[in-house]
Amino acid sequence: MAATTHLTPLVHPERDEMTVEAVLRALADPVRLAIVRQLARSEAEVSCGGLEVPVTKSTLTHHLGILRAAGVLAGRQEGTTRYNSLRRNDLDELFPGLLDGVLAARR
Repeated sequence: MAATTHLTPLVHPERDEMTVEAVLRALADPVRLAIVRQLARSEAEVSCGGLEVPVTKSTLTHHLGILRAAGVLAGRQEGTTRYNSLRRNDLDELFPGLLDGVLAARR
């Protein structure tokens, strides 16, 4: 009998469920901000393993979950690999200038 892997489905808020408070809370953490900066520089989706952050896999999963729950990221599953992308269009439409301002801020 083959082993099966059960992965938690990725949940994202609809655009009208996103709040500036949740987005700002998600972006306030330095690790999460580093993830967002990497995704903003990328032209394509980035797998979890392609993100360069100084945390364990379980901690990275936690941070990605917070970013997804706030609506900052979209994620999709392909086999056992999860891909992440920035919800730039939603963020720019709902909160004009917010993401550009956060990304331009000094580290």
